[in-house]
Amino acid sequence: MTVVLAGSVNLAIAVLKLIAGLITGSAAMLSEAAHSVADTITEILLLTALRVSAKPADREHPFGYGKARYFWSLLAAVSIFASGAVFALYEGFATVFGEAEEQTSPVWAYAVLAIAFVLEGTSWAQALRQVRREAREMGRSFVRELRESDDPTSKTVLYEDSAALTGLLLAFAGVGLHQLTGSPVWDGLASIAIGVLLAGVAFLLGRTNAGLLIGRQADHGLVLAIRDQIAAAEEVEAVVDLQTMLIGTDRVLVCARVDFVDTLTAGELERVCVRLAGDLQERHSDVAEVFLEPVPRSNEDLRAAVLARYGAGTRISEVVQDHRADDPAEQGGRDGSGHPA
Repeated sequence: MTVVLAGSVNLAIAVLKLIAGLITGSAAMLSEAAHSVADTITEILLLTALRVSAKPADREHPFGYGKARYFWSLLAAVSIFASGAVFALYEGFATVFGEAEEQTSPVWAYAVLAIAFVLEGTSWAQALRQVRREAREMGRSFVRELRESDDPTSKTVLYEDSAALTGLLLAFAGVGLHQLTGSPVWDGLASIAIGVLLAGVAFLLGRTNAGLLIGRQADHGLVLAIRDQIAAAEEVEAVVDLQTMLIGTDRVLVCARVDFVDTLTAGELERVCVRLAGDLQERHSDVAEVFLEPVPRSNEDLRAAVLARYGAGTRISEVVQDHRADDPAEQGGRDGSGHPA
């Protein structure tokens, strides 16, 4: 609903802004029209993301299509830059350094900007409610939800609507200063500011979705809970290594190397692995796939691989609790049980 509402609002606003821009000759209004067109394209791409990512797993994609949401959301970020930022920057520089154009009927621009602000505000409020609701469900703060959420759709709508409201204020300032001073430079500067704003939003969203596409680890609290649950099993000596990856929104792949007690028979080991995997999926709804590998924690090759991935000096339990742990350079080099690998 958030995406559909935003798309409908942006399409209507784009038409109004284009009409006002053509009537007034305002570069800022034309830039805002391009902004709304970019936002409309973004919503179409986000709807595609929601639909494709919901497809079930098949032979060619055994882990499902969850990452398709990240791909289409990345294209949405590119659309914001290509369709909105580039046009706004072009219009701005053309107005500042080109021949001066007389502003006509600025009242049209003011009326359209006021209507657009109300409509964009409605869409922004819906996106804000959804992000806050998702933050409550995950037990996170609002800011942390924006930073760590694995669902880019509602976050994208919130960012682009926030940029849209800011862009409307910039356009209003540009049109108003042009009318007061008679200089189109203010109109052009407003258009350039809108272009820079859109480029910044596109970069922010692109970086977020690129990280998810590459393969980001699960929420740090979830990683810690998974580690503790596996380590608590009486058949487990130590969790030697624990790797997780987001394979879609609310879908986590878990790979754990575990040192089991040596007295287990092969049959008992098989049953323990099946039980642990089932318990993880039952307790944590985000866990979609679980792979458990029995290994000895004394293996030097495995120790070297774990240390190479995390670096030496910090326990994984500490890393998990550190919300800055998105940077692999800050992550520590101990095994998943908090003991040296």
